[in-house]
This record gives sequence, structure tokens and C-alpha cells, in this order.
Amino acid sequence: MKQQHVTFLKWFWGIFIAGCLLIYFIFIMIVKGWLGYLPPLEELQNPKNRYATEIFSADRQSLGRYYRQENRVGVQYTDLSPDLVNALIATEDVRFYQHTGVDVKSLFRAIVTLGQAGGGSTLTQQLAKQLWSPRAHNIFMRAMQKPIEWVIATQLERLYSKDEILLMYLNQFDFLYNAVGIKSAAQVYFSTTPNQLTIEQSAMLVGMCKNPALYNPIRHPERTMNRRNTVLNQMYKYDYITEEQCDSLKQLPLDIHYSSVDHKQGLAPYFREYLRLVLTAKEPKQSNYSEWNQLQYEIDKQQWDENPLYGWCNKNTKPDGTPYDIYQDGLRIYTTIDSRMQRYAEEAVHEHMVFKQDQFFKEKKKRSYAPFSKDLSTEEINSIMNRAIRQTDRYRTMKKQGFTAKQIDEAFNTPVEMQIFSYDGLIDTIMSPRDSVKWLKHFLRCGFMAMDPHNGQVKAYVGGPDFAHFQFDMATMGRRQIGSTVKPYLYTLAMDEGMWPCDTAKNVEYTLIDGNGVEWTPRDAHPEQVGETVSLTWGLKKSSNWITAYLMSLFTPEQLAKLMHSFGIKGPIDPVVSMCLGTCDVSVEEMVDAYTTFVNKGIRIEPLYVTHIEDSNGNLLGTFTAPTHEVISKNTSYKMIYMLEKVITEGTGMRLRGSQYQLYMPMGGKTGTSQNHSDGWFVGFTPEIVAGCWVGGEDRSIHFDSMDKGQGARTALPIYGLFMQKVYNDPELGYSREATFDIPEWFDPNAGCK
Repeated sequence: MKQQHVTFLKWFWGIFIAGCLLIYFIFIMIVKGWLGYLPPLEELQNPKNRYATEIFSADRQSLGRYYRQENRVGVQYTDLSPDLVNALIATEDVRFYQHTGVDVKSLFRAIVTLGQAGGGSTLTQQLAKQLWSPRAHNIFMRAMQKPIEWVIATQLERLYSKDEILLMYLNQFDFLYNAVGIKSAAQVYFSTTPNQLTIEQSAMLVGMCKNPALYNPIRHPERTMNRRNTVLNQMYKYDYITEEQCDSLKQLPLDIHYSSVDHKQGLAPYFREYLRLVLTAKEPKQSNYSEWNQLQYEIDKQQWDENPLYGWCNKNTKPDGTPYDIYQDGLRIYTTIDSRMQRYAEEAVHEHMVFKQDQFFKEKKKRSYAPFSKDLSTEEINSIMNRAIRQTDRYRTMKKQGFTAKQIDEAFNTPVEMQIFSYDGLIDTIMSPRDSVKWLKHFLRCGFMAMDPHNGQVKAYVGGPDFAHFQFDMATMGRRQIGSTVKPYLYTLAMDEGMWPCDTAKNVEYTLIDGNGVEWTPRDAHPEQVGETVSLTWGLKKSSNWITAYLMSLFTPEQLAKLMHSFGIKGPIDPVVSMCLGTCDVSVEEMVDAYTTFVNKGIRIEPLYVTHIEDSNGNLLGTFTAPTHEVISKNTSYKMIYMLEKVITEGTGMRLRGSQYQLYMPMGGKTGTSQNHSDGWFVGFTPEIVAGCWVGGEDRSIHFDSMDKGQGARTALPIYGLFMQKVYNDPELGYSREATFDIPEWFDPNAGCK
């Protein structure tokens, strides 16, 4: 019996020592990199965290993020709520500040109790798993990963402080619904920031760390509440909260303020998309542009050469020599947009567009040609519709799948269940895809921008009525005929050549000869004081086509085109006499940029969208300022301000002075309406803000039948008026109704006539 005991002990100790040696050699092989994967020291010192780029407004509000798969934004330890830290330690690793990566005591307890008394993984091990362990598909793989995580955890403990490890863990964890990291989670579930999380909110998020799918507050609120209360019990158990706090907090509901993460939602979606395209632009290659799009190549090439923001990610490189990636490098982009002014702009657009859309539907109701002009033939309407259908995702998909033209046509004419857009929300209906395309064409589009005329900072940017459904950006990408908003350029040419606002002309019909020897006689929509001698000021404030034609007769179209280009108009301008009535296509951005010249003493300042960019650690990577261009003399700008103020006080912009908007501060501006009232414009300015707006249909053939409803004073001016009213009624923005244009007291705009 004794011999058997001795033999047993020999075998026991032999197996034990052999097991210890095996474990020792396993760890040696892991450390040496012979078994499994151990990240190199450089990667342990600088984990490859993929952080979303965050966009900030001028008043330091988050506008949104750029990311591919993970909406993760890093925060600093000081940005964490102490309650969040306490909840995490009490629940996941109460001996966090005592162990060195592996908690031997907790590990043995987990082995002995088979996990019933809690797991043995420390927060550091969990971080190692998040950063470097691939998903295990079976128990054997997971068992092999454990010792590797132990080694990585001890390495992390040597390289980082406890606070840094805890911070990395919270920045890495995926809380579902694109909420990767604690900052995103706090925003998605509670619409707050990590430093503002309450005890019960912190407890819920920490409770999700055990298993976010199991404790999903959206799908399993009751189960999540029970888990939250378990965390609160742990906090009480380890003296982070009192018993009274624990009992009272457990009675509270989850009170989720869920906000989904969607780049099509939130503030300034058109601006965020514009900025993304600008930052990630590649150097233009002419071969990549079709023959009909060479103008865009020239514009893009100029932007690449002269605008440091254009293509910034590809022009600048990280320390390792690779270009910046806005989707995973955690950049912080500080824009000039003011979140409050942006909100006012979007509110103004929505309020007025809902009203105008109702008018449009009523006018087009039961008209067979709707939403198009009554002047179009059935063949022309069908041609427009067929072109629109070919641009849809449904058509491209069916074409790619090999469907015939007949099959595609049948599919587009077959009614199906679908949801369609309305300003009151999505509507469930049965409609053919073709009719759904026509339905969307009923909706009027718009573009709006506001900027500071002295430093170029763009304060508000709206590219359309609803980004989720109308993503084409009419603030910068869209170009439409500008109508009478072109007239201030012609009047500027006259003033710069020595004329004065008080100079006169006969208010009669004028016939001009174009470059081909063809006569051109513009008509005046609402002629007043016919045959009388009127001042140029009168001509501009009444937007008289006859006085405009008179001025055009004094100059060449080439002179006006050259001046307009100096005003920042980038597109082609056909130098013909009719250009004086606004036949050229221009963007809202260019018009607003151009009108800064008047306020800024003849100096045009380009729009500035970003002030600076930082990396994820707050290091400055680039700063930006707005380029300036001398366009006209100071005296000419003073003359133009005088006349454009008259447009507001006595002319086509008088509605802004009325009871609806009550904008009685110094202000200038100009309305504009293109041929067939396809485009409605208004560009205006105060001493502190220049803003412009365009309203029209997706196609030029979509417009009001009535001139009264379709002119710029009815379509675009109200958006400007609503925006300015909201801005100047907000004292926190700092704009004053008492501010005046910086014009010397000695300057007399009518001195040349005395």
C-alpha cells in the first residue's frame, strides 16, 4: 500500500512538473512569437485604433462623423464620468488597480467554480481580446487565445497606466447600433456626452459590456434594466454608492433617448457631404472627364492648385508617409458653420418650402402635364421621364442583371407597394416606379448659403429641402440661370467706369445688336413711368429690363463677362448682349461670394469652410484662411450699396421691411427670376452677413404656371427673410440691427450729378 502511495506521488508530481514546464514553454513560445500571434512592441505601444473623423461647428458642436464601418470617436480620460469608471471597475474588474494584467486570484476562483462566481478575465485581458484576438469559432480556438491574451495583458500593463488601459477599453467597446466607443454610445442611447452620464446611465452602458446583444436596451429593455440593477448592486457592494442611492436608482426607468447614427440625418447633411467630397478629392486627370464635362475639369484643376482644402487628405501625409484617411484616422475638422445659424437656415428652408410645395401641388392638381410646364409636348415630357428613369438605381440594377428593355419598361409601369416622400413623413402607397419618379419631380428644390463678408466664414449651408431624398447639392454643385440678380454686376461696371446712381436714362424700349448682327429687344414685365427720364437707382430698384438694356448698350458683353469672372463666377459666360438679363448658369455659392464685394469695400473674399484640422491627439495639422481679390474701387462699392439698399426700401425687396419679417436694419439685395420663372433668386446682405437663395424645379421645365407665384420675390426671398429674422432675433449670436455699412460720412453717392 505504501509502495502504491509512493508511485502515485511520483506520477502526480511528475505530471504536475511536466504540466508546469509545458505551460512555461507555451508561454515562452508565445513571447517569442512561435505560437499564436503576439503583436510587436511598436504595435503594442501604438495600437491601430480606427477612429471616425469628427466635424465640429464654429461654436464647438459636433455636426457629424465620417467612418466606414465603426462610428468610434476617442475621448480623453478627463472626459469620462467618475460614475462610469466606478461602475466599470465594480462590475468587470474590482481588483483592477491591484493586479498586473492577470488576476491570479480571480482566475483560480473562476476555474474552481467553473465561472459561476464570476469570470477570470481582467479589463486588460478584455482589451487585449478587443484589439488583437480574432473571433473564435470553437472552444479549442478560444482556449488557445486565452494564454496569448494573458501575455498581451501583462505587456500592456508595462506600457500603459491603469487610466490609459481603462480609457482604451471604453474607446474600443462596440455598444451596437454603430455606437463604437463610449462617446458614440453616450450620444446614441442618451443624447449626451461621456462626462455627463448619470449613475444609472453609466450602469446601463457598463451592463452592456457583459454581452451587448443579450443586454440590448432597444430590443430587450426589461433584461437590460435587470442587468443595470446588477451593476448598481455591485457599485453598492464596493462602496461606490450608498444603499439609499442604489435602491432609488433601481426604481428608475432606462429612459433611453435613442438617436440612430445616419449620415443622411442630423444638422448640415449637405454641408457634411460637400466637405467630404472636397477633402477626399484626388488630383484631377483630364482623361477622367468626358468631353462635355471639360469645364468641371478646369474648375477642379484650379481648386487642386489653389485651394489647400481641396484634396487635403491626398495632398498631406501622416508620419508613416501614407495619405490621411478621414474614415479611420480620427481627424477633428473645425468648420466655420455656426450650429445655431445652420439650424435657423434649415428651419427657414423647411417652413417656406412646405408652403410653396402646397401652392405648387394646388396649381398643378389634375393637370395632365404636371409637374412640368404647360408648354411641353407629350413627347418632350416622355423624353424627360425616360432620361430620369435611366438614372435610377432600379434601372441600373435591372440593366446589370440582363433584363431586356421591354422587361424593364414593364417593371417600371407595374404598380407595387412602396413608400413615397412627403413633408409630413413617408406615405405607404401602391404606385408604379415610373409614377414614383414623377412624384419626386413634383418637389421644388432649393439652395441656400450665408457667410461673413469680412472673413469669408460660411455660417450656414443648405443644399436642398431634404437630404435623405434629394441629395443633389444646389448650393455648390447645381448651376442655374440667375435672372435679374446679374444686374448689380452691370450696374457695377457702369459705376466703376465713372457713372453715378443719379445718372439718368429714358425709360423706353431699347434694341441692341448682338455679335451676329441680330437685333435683340428685351421686354419689361411691369413697365412703369414709360417714356420718362429715370435715374439708374430707379432702374435697379425696379429691376427694369429697359434701363438694363440701356446700360448694356454702353459696354461690350466681353467687358461684363470679364467683370463677372472677377466677381468669382467660375462657369462659362457667353458674351452676348442678352447676358445682362442673367442667362448664364451660376451656383448659389458663387453668387453669395460675389456679393461680399459690395460689403467689403470692393474686396471679394472667397468662402471659407474650415478653420483648422487636428489629429486624434489634438495636434494641429493645418490651418486655413480665405483668399481675397480686389474687384472694384471702394467708391464703386459705396455706390452699389446705396442702390441695392434702395431695392430693399423702395423696390422689389420691400417685403423684407414689412410686418412679416420686420427687417429694418441697413440691408441691400436683389431679386432675380429667370425666363419662364424657372428659377427664383434672392441675394442680400447686411453689414455683417451675406446670404443667397435659389428655388426651382429639378428640371428647368418644372415651374409654376403663374409668374406671381414663381418669381424670386415669392420663392427665394422669403427663405432669406425667415433666416435673417431668426438670426437677428437671437442675441447670443451677437449680430446687431444697429450695425451700419462702413461708408465714410463724406461720401455722397449722388455727388457726380451735382
